[in-house]
Amino acid sequence: MSSGTGQHGRGVPTGPQERVLLVWDAPNMDMSLGSLLGARPTSAYRPRFDAVGRWLLDLAGPEAEAEACVFTNVAPGSIDIVRPWVEALRNVGFAVFAKPKTSEDSDVDDDMLAHIGMRSAEGRLRHVVVASGDGRAFREPLEKLIEVGTDVTVIGFREYAGFALASETLSFLDLEDIDGVFREPLPRVSLETLPDEGAWLPPFRSLRSLLDRR
Repeated sequence: MSSGTGQHGRGVPTGPQERVLLVWDAPNMDMSLGSLLGARPTSAYRPRFDAVGRWLLDLAGPEAEAEACVFTNVAPGSIDIVRPWVEALRNVGFAVFAKPKTSEDSDVDDDMLAHIGMRSAEGRLRHVVVASGDGRAFREPLEKLIEVGTDVTVIGFREYAGFALASETLSFLDLEDIDGVFREPLPRVSLETLPDEGAWLPPFRSLRSLLDRR
């Protein structure tokens, strides 16, 4: 009597794999990281997407398909700056959705939600990982996914992910807690995390910038 595993061996999957999906909100994550550092990040403080990819593969395991997507805006005149970053992402195995930044309203939130919705409608979406601190755009849709049985994790920076930390259903993982994402520890001293011996809080900008405000 047939076991239903096919003719070429036992345990061969007979149906489509489940999917674990990462959607990365590049504008929001870049803004959050810049606010955290008080300046544009140097190479030591830029996230390593190969480490994020390995983490996602581990989350998916051998039985699920891992899909990693970065959503970004491309401002006028910035193509030559953005191109190497986009190509590096694609070489790691990430898909990139790029959208011209034609106005303040041309963000990528709706595009991210549309892609999540498409994957959910396919019926194989096991887990969604959203890298963003934008609770206004994502909290309600993500909580609805949980209601229909999809696992959801928000990754980002705890200082800017209050919507996920406050939620009773969403899971949160600080990006710095993913092994190897940053080459050096982020300088995250704040008034809420002061050590007993005290700490310096560096200026957000040069004092000389006052001369530019006249």
